Amino acid sequence: MSEKSEKTAENIMSNIIESVAEAVSNSNNKSVRFNMDENPISDQMNKLFGRQKTIHNVLGGGKSADVLLWRNKKISSSFLGAATALWIVFEWLDYHFLTLISFFLCLGMIIQFLWSNASGFLSNSGEVPRVRLPEELFVNVGKAVGIQVNKFLDFIQDIACSGNFKQFIMVVVSLWVAAIIGSWCNLLTVIYIGFISAHTLPVFYEKYQDQVDDFIRNILGLLRNQYEKIDKSILSKIPKGNLKSKKAE
Repeated sequence: MSEKSEKTAENIMSNIIESVAEAVSNSNNKSVRFNMDENPISDQMNKLFGRQKTIHNVLGGGKSADVLLWRNKKISSSFLGAATALWIVFEWLDYHFLTLISFFLCLGMIIQFLWSNASGFLSNSGEVPRVRLPEELFVNVGKAVGIQVNKFLDFIQDIACSGNFKQFIMVVVSLWVAAIIGSWCNLLTVIYIGFISAHTLPVFYEKYQDQVDDFIRNILGLLRNQYEKIDKSILSKIPKGNLKSKKAE
């Protein structure tokens, strides 16, 4: 039994590797035929996940979508550089958030102290500038965070109560994968990876969306074919008990 199972596993892996190689080699030809032969209606239907909107509209439009799609390279690069600098400070240089905040507060107090004491010697020094954050900033941030948290809670509760077993398993597996990733790195690194992905994947897909759609479609078809093979060779041969006879007994 062990030798048969090993041979079956080897055959399945070899079939997967051969199918992936064929899908990758044929992806370019399929994309060319797709652009020349099919009409615009089928082009919209074959987009990723049935998407019929542009990437800019999917991302919400406006300035945030412009930043993610690098419409203004200076602003996008500044956001990416600032996030990278913060990640380097906290991860590579081993600074803590409390240490960094205390350092900046001390530096600000020293500057204000020197400014206020130098006002007696300098006639044109003026008043010492004071920093005050607007209250609307905290209100808007709190509302935005609360809306997103409530949307996520509604989503997982709807999945749990909808009775759709397939979606329930997918969400549970996704949360389990997120827990495993969280054990490999901390929350800051996960947020940084998500930030980098948000600034690179949309613009990459916008530039090569036909090739990406074809590749993902081939991969999904490959996984479907391999599942059917596994179902016929292994899963269908597993004996299933008769629940009705057991209940009757």
